[in-house]
Amino acid sequence: MFKDFYTQRGEHVVISAEQASRFAKGVAGDYNPIHNPDARRFCVPGDLLFTLVLVKFGLSRHMEFRFTNMVAADTPLRFNLAEDGQIHVCDDSGKCYLHVTRQGETTFDEEAIEGFARCYVAFSGKNFPHYLKPLMEEHGVMFNPKRPLVIYDSMGFSLTRLDGFTPNLALTNSSLCVQGKRAEALLEFAIESAAESLGVGSKKLVVSGLCDYDDLQMSAIVDEFYRLKAAYEAA
Repeated sequence: MFKDFYTQRGEHVVISAEQASRFAKGVAGDYNPIHNPDARRFCVPGDLLFTLVLVKFGLSRHMEFRFTNMVAADTPLRFNLAEDGQIHVCDDSGKCYLHVTRQGETTFDEEAIEGFARCYVAFSGKNFPHYLKPLMEEHGVMFNPKRPLVIYDSMGFSLTRLDGFTPNLALTNSSLCVQGKRAEALLEFAIESAAESLGVGSKKLVVSGLCDYDDLQMSAIVDEFYRLKAAYEAA
């Protein structure tokens, strides 16, 4: 399950730039240039770390993920389970990249884990332009077109049950809180299966280096997103 997107080396998980990029594009539908193998500021998608936590520790009814640093390619990572049940993704120097808290029942059913992971990641990969562009336009701000920086801050969800579902996520509300050159975007979603409500969740993003919204510049960025998408799908 998702074994093509990481390498297990003893106690360490190692993710190459190529593996991370394939996950971003092929699973998440995320064409952010920061996930391109040759990107100067390359980072592993947070959604891949999220997925690997589920693979290694199961899917719990209540989970909170907080991303604290960006992971560079080929960084040896330890996925540690503490005595209190918290999960920490760190490197050997002690630098932590992800903290996870969880409560309630946990399932290790591979079909349930893969279904939920793929469903959430596909939703999450629509950050831009689907969710962020309308919010930024509404508030008259945008990221620096020369150095766009959108950071995955945190996400969490609660499920009413863990068995016999085929999950689907739908955006229910979105908001943007602008504070000077920085903004926090909150994306709230419902989790459903065959029209049955299964739970709720939310995701927070931080947008840095804000400037005034510019239609022409934003259109060029969106066009480039769809150009990259078309090129990947045609390959």
